Amino acid sequence: MRFNAHFRTFTAKTPEQIREAQKIRYQVYCIENSLENPNPQGIETDCFDSHSVHSLLIYRAAGTALGTVRLILPVFDEAEHSFPMQHVLGASALREFRRLPLHSAAEVSRFSISRQLRRFAEGNNEEQTEFVSVSGPLMRLGLIQSLVRMSFEHGITHWCAMMEPTLLRMLAAMAIRFRPVGPLVEFHGLRQPCYCSLADILQAVRKERPAFWSVLTNGGALLESAVVAA
Repeated sequence: MRFNAHFRTFTAKTPEQIREAQKIRYQVYCIENSLENPNPQGIETDCFDSHSVHSLLIYRAAGTALGTVRLILPVFDEAEHSFPMQHVLGASALREFRRLPLHSAAEVSRFSISRQLRRFAEGNNEEQTEFVSVSGPLMRLGLIQSLVRMSFEHGITHWCAMMEPTLLRMLAAMAIRFRPVGPLVEFHGLRQPCYCSLADILQAVRKERPAFWSVLTNGGALLESAVVAA
């Protein structure tokens, strides 16, 4: 598989790995895009990290982490207050959102690939530079693979998110389709609250984009692991 030849993803479980994810978030959200305020610690973190799981995307040739994503998990006895998007939805959208199985839902957050770290990874190798420069879609698939892995690890069946409309369109072209919940809201720019069923996503991608399905499930290995775990 082309993805595995060049990249790998894994769940960040040690304090050092989680801090690495927070450093990438800082680079993307505080330096490259100025969405959050810089700080002397050089990490981006918030109160939702206390009930989140994190992943790292590694570029094998450089041994460098280029991206990260987190999955904000439901708080067992506070499922209706677990996610950032619950604090910005209007009353009508919030009623629709509550129809989801909140105890097996999670919010996709801090989906990040650093432009600067990609440039560092390119180095002086012309072939490597060309590959990294055109690998954005493959890296995005890798981060979604990590979301699939973390979801299986934690019994998550549905994803919710606050997404830029351009990212939603990009994902839809990959057969990864989210459903809107209410209108666009202001949240670091205009964002669309949305959700999806993980099972529906994997079924659609397998039918319409089988090569992408292979990346998302690591050639089906993640699905086999989930069945064994069950």
